[in-house]
Amino acid sequence: MTSRVQGRERERERTAARGRVAVGLVCALVLAGAGYAAWELRGIVTTRADGDPERGVYQQDPERADRTASAVLDGIVREDPEPATDGKDFAGDGAVDWRSGGWQPSDPLVARPAPAEPAIGALFSPGNDGDPDHHCSGVVVHSPAGDLIATAAHCVYGGGFRTNLAFAPGYRDGIAPYGVWVPTRIDVDPRWTARQDPDHDVAFLRLRRPGYPGQRLEDVTGAKTIAFGTALPAPARLVGYPNAVEQPLDCRTTAHPAGPTQLRLDCADVPNGTSGGPVLTDGHTLIGVIGGRDGGGDDKTSYSVHFDDGIRALHERASRP
Repeated sequence: MTSRVQGRERERERTAARGRVAVGLVCALVLAGAGYAAWELRGIVTTRADGDPERGVYQQDPERADRTASAVLDGIVREDPEPATDGKDFAGDGAVDWRSGGWQPSDPLVARPAPAEPAIGALFSPGNDGDPDHHCSGVVVHSPAGDLIATAAHCVYGGGFRTNLAFAPGYRDGIAPYGVWVPTRIDVDPRWTARQDPDHDVAFLRLRRPGYPGQRLEDVTGAKTIAFGTALPAPARLVGYPNAVEQPLDCRTTAHPAGPTQLRLDCADVPNGTSGGPVLTDGHTLIGVIGGRDGGGDDKTSYSVHFDDGIRALHERASRP
């Protein structure tokens, strides 16, 4: 996941000999590296906007959003339509209502490849912003307008709001079966924009599909129901898209409290790109998104903000017209 802390020390230099290179080569590499860094920095700057950081709101420019959708569809993914879900949710493998029985944690607690689901997708950011094509994950959540997804705040804001975002629900193997959707508005807590407070690493995005005026995301993909103040511990399933893999993975585990504000989800092999992916209970109920403490966790443990009244208020704000 983007900015995920791996929880391991960097390797020390293995031998002193590796550090001995010709002065000319060093200079060339330094200059080349500086040039690349400047090029990459320019790319990052051009994909950020100030928005309204004091409120934590960004209204996306429609033309810029349309260009992002075109960039995603121009060689990164292709649309291969599948029937709409008519607003019905989808229960993929592992999406079991534990209250009615049949739920078991993964054994061992290791994330594995999973079927794609219409309401869960990959978040793309095309362009020279230093990230892979899809760098985070997201989930459709129920809202009055039927156009809302949840993800991690660090996926959409860092040095400004990202302006090159697109969401592909149900993404797998280069195909966006339910289309490519772009933000009209991004909402985060001002405490995230001010100081990247890990207790507020949650974002909500309202989306539209370019070229399909009036189409509602939720009518195409279905949606998860969001819950607040869920009692812990609770059976949980986390889902996300590793940024180097073209299909999702999931893991069934237990959400434990990690202090008063975070969920701890023990499961190995949940890598970069899964940030913003849903933490679900009862099959379809959203209780968190991967992120929060340590940028989302390390190679054995993931975290999420515990959805409380503050997240409820943010969700309500994002859902209003």
